Amino acid sequence: MGANLSCATLCDTNGEGPSSKPRLGDIPESCLALVLMHLDPPDICKLARLNRAFRGASSADFIWESKLPSNYKFICEKVLDDKSVVGLEKKDVYARMCRPYPFDGGAKEVWLDKNTGGLCFSISSKGLAITGIDDRRYWNQISTEESRFHTVAYLQQIWWFEIDGELEFEFPKGMYSLFFRLHLGRSSKRMGRRVCNSEHIHGWDIKPVRFQLTTSDGQRATSKCFLDNPGNWVYYHVGDFVVGRPCELMKIKFSMTQIDCTHTKGGLCVDAAFVYPSTIGTEICKLNKLAGQH
Repeated sequence: MGANLSCATLCDTNGEGPSSKPRLGDIPESCLALVLMHLDPPDICKLARLNRAFRGASSADFIWESKLPSNYKFICEKVLDDKSVVGLEKKDVYARMCRPYPFDGGAKEVWLDKNTGGLCFSISSKGLAITGIDDRRYWNQISTEESRFHTVAYLQQIWWFEIDGELEFEFPKGMYSLFFRLHLGRSSKRMGRRVCNSEHIHGWDIKPVRFQLTTSDGQRATSKCFLDNPGNWVYYHVGDFVVGRPCELMKIKFSMTQIDCTHTKGGLCVDAAFVYPSTIGTEICKLNKLAGQH
């Protein structure tokens, strides 16, 4: 850009020095947009506040289309059930897809992580197959503000503990991690403070819980761990899977079991299962380790 400036622009009439300098706002929007395309969405939004040129460049469709998952049209048409979304500016499509959208009767949600554009899923306790869930001697559905679904399944006591789930979706290419979000004890509010009732907690320190994950293309992962850390929500890592064919449906099945009938177990809240891009999953695992969790 500087090579195209005339001598008159660089020097004043007396030839003594520059009379004006190129400003940040003088950079063409097309050039700014090419730079912004290599940044993460939060950084793009911050730079858009600098001036009019950055604000205009940050709205370029090709920037935001590069941040959208490859299957965003499938999500808009099949999950959002709104083909008109595809016709919006790509920045608006991205913003709309960062909101959680329910599907499968409201038992599951899908959304974009606003920082990375990665596709995320949650499957509520009502979307899981829980052995004995209809028998009030064992399980209850309780309302809580601590769940994105506003309800969790609470286990009082049972001999055979088994929870199964599945998800079929057209995943974008990449690696994903699956977690169960669990809580030992029943939390509530008392005098405006959060308290945890640990009355029914038992049996989880005798034998570990077995987690399992399988995919329709033959991938398999298993892990075992004891449930601990009463009074806190913990993300238990089930396993990872890889999507290599982004335009095909993949079905994942997952479970958690503790079926040693020599003892009962209870006092457990089951919130949901979550599927995250492994970049986010890795951060969750790091936070678990720092907190002394699994």
